[in-house]
Amino acid sequence: MSDDEERARRVAEVIRKTAVLELPGMAEIEVKTELRYGEGGTFDLYVAAHAAPAPTVLFVYGFPDARFAQGLRKMGAYASWGRLLAASGMNAVAYGYVDPVRDVAALLGHLRENAGSLGIDRSRLGIWAASGNVPTALHLLMTQPPEAFRAAALLYGYMLDVPPAAEQFGIGAPARGRPIEDLPRLPLLVVRAGQDQTPLLNASLDAFVSAALARDLPLTVINQAGAPHSFDLFDDSEGSRSTIRAVIRFLREQLTAG
Repeated sequence: MSDDEERARRVAEVIRKTAVLELPGMAEIEVKTELRYGEGGTFDLYVAAHAAPAPTVLFVYGFPDARFAQGLRKMGAYASWGRLLAASGMNAVAYGYVDPVRDVAALLGHLRENAGSLGIDRSRLGIWAASGNVPTALHLLMTQPPEAFRAAALLYGYMLDVPPAAEQFGIGAPARGRPIEDLPRLPLLVVRAGQDQTPLLNASLDAFVSAALARDLPLTVINQAGAPHSFDLFDDSEGSRSTIRAVIRFLREQLTAG
């Protein structure tokens, strides 16, 4: 097998990979696809298994490269996480985009404006972002009103200081240079992969955690000891399943409290 063929095989494997946890009712979740927002954008809505209007989790994407813009939401990771969240009583929203910063803001405005018809509780919105998408999620939190979101779950990601070494992966860094003081004081869950080999990722994550603790932000940290990057997809272990459950539990508790 040639190097190009091997790379293509690996990419196809990543695209297909789904979360290593399954919950009852996942297969029966209703998914409304290709709903429209903004100027030609589309999104998919994973409909919560319980009564509407429901708390809603927005997946956030942050790769400016056009190769990712329409394909990320179709990956097995997001399809399975969308069903996991919906089976746990929360809507989940995955979307296509052209400009990751501009379009996620437009989508958020659309979701809030059309919350009633979509079955969304606009007062109970949360964020889920992972890996190279986390910097855009942080930027979204920093540029929206403090009450826009109830909570955010950030998994094994670069944070505010995206290092130059990460640029080879096409990661956007819209929050670069912004101080952590720009973050609203909402509950944050940061999940760390203990054996993440992504260049300087854990250094970025650890610096963020230290700064957040110094500011006394409402922060929860899970260190998945010994875990690789994207362990929720590639590490089929009880430890990974336990952490996935913890992420779901965090979002459900924060979005339904009060």
